[in-house]
This record gives sequence, structure tokens and C-alpha cells, in this order.
Amino acid sequence: MRPYAVHAGLELELQMEEKRTYRQNREQKPQRGERKKEFPKREREEAPENMLEGRNAVTEALSAGRTIDKLFVADGDTDRALGRICAMAKQAGAVVVPTDRRKLDYMSATGAHQGVIAMVAAHDYASIDDILKKAQDAGEPPLIVICDELSDPHNLGAIIRTAECAGAHGIIIPKRRSVGLTAVVGKASAGALEYMPVARVSNITAAIDTLKKAGVWVYGTAAEGDTTLYKADLKSAAAIVIGNEGEGMSRLVSERCDFKVSIPMKGSISSLNASAAAAIMLYEAVRQRS
Repeated sequence: MRPYAVHAGLELELQMEEKRTYRQNREQKPQRGERKKEFPKREREEAPENMLEGRNAVTEALSAGRTIDKLFVADGDTDRALGRICAMAKQAGAVVVPTDRRKLDYMSATGAHQGVIAMVAAHDYASIDDILKKAQDAGEPPLIVICDELSDPHNLGAIIRTAECAGAHGIIIPKRRSVGLTAVVGKASAGALEYMPVARVSNITAAIDTLKKAGVWVYGTAAEGDTTLYKADLKSAAAIVIGNEGEGMSRLVSERCDFKVSIPMKGSISSLNASAAAAIMLYEAVRQRS
């Protein structure tokens, strides 16, 4: 009987240890309810026009030269085929973002992303040279808007629309920490995206240096500006910098500006929406150039 008693006691001890381990794992792991709250399930549907899902679809788009803003890939996936897709995307200038697979599941409209989702640009990007050439062909001093890390697609779309109406020659945005030419941006621009060149650059400060070499003066918008926009000379070649919706211009971009100008504020609120600030600056340029 003793061997059986020993065996039974060991089995009981193992069962107790399993229960303790189970409780610890339950405490450490996020509960199912929490996980659903973070990445809720969505009804499956056809993928939006600006989103491609699946390895074949993304590979064919890259091979055809289609402009891709961002490529979201499953984080930690060492699959060779996925590695080739990432290499193609980087070579094409797309931003590759390693992403938790649960987030990919949430982003996916079809439920068949195969570890890769691409956000396709609503329009091809231009270059800074294209923007300067547009001004030269029109026989006008360049009028350019630089968007420093805007995150709201409606703001970018509204700026593109206003810039086109005001006769600006182009817009510059950064590749990272910024919204690209998504379908929402295209819709918010009300068709202006078809006429307004948008250049996407790796480094905004380097782009500013390029503009300065071309004889363009850079005006940054800031609440603590050196002067008001009405005293700024926007008749000559000018680039207007619009900062991030929450934090304004980044430090490095601010330091690169030739002038920092402010918009007079008479009310109780001390700031304007980014697209509203851009509209005011652009139409002051229109007034001066008229």
C-alpha cells in the first residue's frame, strides 16, 4: 500500500502545482474581455480601395509600380516570402511597419491578410523638383506648403484643397509620423489632389535646405512668432510650414525656418485648426501677390 500512497500523494501535489500555475498564467495574461476591447472583432467585407491584403495582391501591386504608403507586416514573422515583400516595399520607398498579428486581424476587412496589409496611396507622389518646375512653368515665385507631421487626414485633405484654390505650387509631407495620401485625404481634398503635386520626403529639414538653395524663404507658423503674418513678405518665393495638430512644429524644423510668424488671436481660444491656419496664411500670400 505504501508505494500507492506515495504515488497518490505525488499526483495530488502535481495537481495542486498545475492549479497554481494556471492561476498565475490567468493573472499575467490579458483576459479575453480585455483583448476584445483592445482589438474588437469586425464584420468582414470587401477591402477598401486604398487597402490591399494578402501576399499575392501586395506583390503584384509592387511589381506593377503602384505607390504604397505603408506596409504593415506581422511582427516576428521570419517567412522568406514575407521578407522579399518587405524588401520590395522598402526599395519602392514604402514605410514598413512591424505590427502585432492581432492588430492585423482587426485592421483586416477580409480576414485573409496572410500577415501583410498595404495602404495604397490615392495618388502618385511628386518630387520637390516637380513642384519648383510647376512654379517656373507658370512664371511665378514658388508658393509651397510644408506639413510637419500632420496626423489627421481631413486636415491634410483640406490643406490640399485650399492650396489648389489659392494657386500654390505644391505640398511637402514627411514619410514617417505623418498621414499619407489615403483615400480619406483624397475625398477631403474634393478633387484637388488631382491637380496639386504632393512630395513625400524622408527628412523635412533636408527638404527645407533644398528649398533654401533654390531661393525659397521658409516661414514657420507659431504662436510665439517673431512677427505677424501681415508683416511677412509672401510676395517672393515662400514656403509656409504648418506644424502638428497638437505640438506644432518640431524643434529641428522650427530652427530651420527663416522666419516664424503668428496669426493674431483675439478670442479666448489660443490656437487654430491646422487647415484653418494654412488657409489664412495662403490667402494672405494671395492678397500680397495680387
